Amino acid sequence: MNVSKFVKKLIMEQPFLLEALSRGIIHFGNLATELKPRIESEFGKPVTEASIIMALRRYAEEVRDRISIRHPLGLDCEVTMKTSICDFNIVKTSTLLQQLKSFYGLVDFGRGDFLNITIGNREISIAISQKYHDEIEKHLKKETILHKQEELVALTIVFNSDFFHTPGITYQVLQSLAWKNINLLEIISTLTELTIVIEKQDSIKSYTVLHELIEKFEQNQLDA
Repeated sequence: MNVSKFVKKLIMEQPFLLEALSRGIIHFGNLATELKPRIESEFGKPVTEASIIMALRRYAEEVRDRISIRHPLGLDCEVTMKTSICDFNIVKTSTLLQQLKSFYGLVDFGRGDFLNITIGNREISIAISQKYHDEIEKHLKKETILHKQEELVALTIVFNSDFFHTPGITYQVLQSLAWKNINLLEIISTLTELTIVIEKQDSIKSYTVLHELIEKFEQNQLDA
C-alpha cells in the first residue's frame, strides 16, 4: 500500500472527516500534519507533508461529487414539535412485555399525547408524555430501569409517501443534526414520519436545523 492509498483508508475510517473533505472545508496542510505521525508509523520511514497534501487533494476531488449532499426532489414535508416528554430504558422481561398494552390505554392521542415503545433484543425504551411519568414508574417498580430522563422534546418531520422510497433522507437529517453536535436519544421512523427525541436545551437549535434542511429540499424542487 502506498501513501495515497493509506491516506484514503484513514479518511474513509472517519465519516465526518470524509464529509468535511468533500465539502471543501478542510485545511489540507493542517490535516496532513495531523495524519503524518500515523502514516510514518505505518510505513516505518519519514513521509513528507507535501506527499500527504497531494494525496488529500486528489481524494477530495474524487469524493466531492460523489459524497456531496444531493437534496431529493418532490419531498413535501413539515416539522412538528412535542414538548414535555420523558424516556425510560428498561431491561426486557416477560412481565414488562405483558404490561405494554396497558401503556397505550393511558395516553390520549386525540389530545396530542406522545407515546413510542421500542422493543429491542435486550431492552425496551418507552418515550411518553411527561404527565404520565409517575404512572409509568408505578408499572415499572418491579422492573430494572437502566436509564430515565425527563423534560425531553420530540421533533417529527412529516413527509409525503416518497420518503419511504428515497434513499439517504434519514442520513441527511441525522448528519445535519450531528454537525451541530446535537445528541439524539431516540430515533423513530415510520412510512412517512421521522421522529427524534432530544434534550430540551437542543430543541430550538434542532428545529432550526430541520427547517433549513426542509427549505433546501423545497428550493431544490423549485429549481428542478
